[in-house]
Amino acid sequence: MASTSASRHDAVIGRIRNAATTLYNDNHTVIGEIRRALGMIKEIAVDLEKDNQSQMVKELEDATIQLMEAFGDCTHHSAAIQSIGNTYQPGTELTDFKKLLVDEDAKSRAASSSVPQNDPLHKFREAVWNVHHAGEPMPGEEQEDIVMTSTQSNILNISCPLSGKPITELAEPVRSVECKHIYEKNAIQAYIKSKNANARCPVAGCPRKLQVSKVVCDPLLLVDIDEMRRTSKEAARTDMIEDFTAVDEEHSQ
Repeated sequence: MASTSASRHDAVIGRIRNAATTLYNDNHTVIGEIRRALGMIKEIAVDLEKDNQSQMVKELEDATIQLMEAFGDCTHHSAAIQSIGNTYQPGTELTDFKKLLVDEDAKSRAASSSVPQNDPLHKFREAVWNVHHAGEPMPGEEQEDIVMTSTQSNILNISCPLSGKPITELAEPVRSVECKHIYEKNAIQAYIKSKNANARCPVAGCPRKLQVSKVVCDPLLLVDIDEMRRTSKEAARTDMIEDFTAVDEEHSQ
């Protein structure tokens, strides 16, 4: 009887974890779409700023604020789902999953910073500002603050430690669930298999062990890589403008 009860208990936990994983992945797909939309809005705003369409830029800034609110809601919802999937234990009474989800969502909000990592609103305003003021600090900020914000990223390594290829050029990028480092899929799978059960992350200094099942193309990886490409292009444009400005100043002297 005890064995049957334990089996049922484990089966319930397994079903909850599977359901939580599915919901978590679905929610992260939505988060990815929101981030893509934020990136597109920023690019459109830059083009409008070049044409001095300030009112339309302001409307896109308002849209960015609204999307940020939705992004925050989805992020906390994902954290709540993940927490339930990782910690749920069935009790003697029926579980009120709605209340459980609300409680976990509240915990996530209480524990988070008021400003999201890689604040999209700041990045929006920075991109618009740089159209006519490239290389100049935004009002109320020092140059060092702009550099710090611009270089923040969700990507921990800029190249695959096995193939040496830049992350932005990988044909099939995958990311470790454990340490969040990114690799070329074929290279990391071959590496893990060659090490049997003792594969450690090949990034220097990372102690995490790797499993093929936990090195995946998660829902946000391709979005992160797209954002990295955009950031690199924006930085290149800004550097080019600064170079031209310096040349003009030299000629005017």
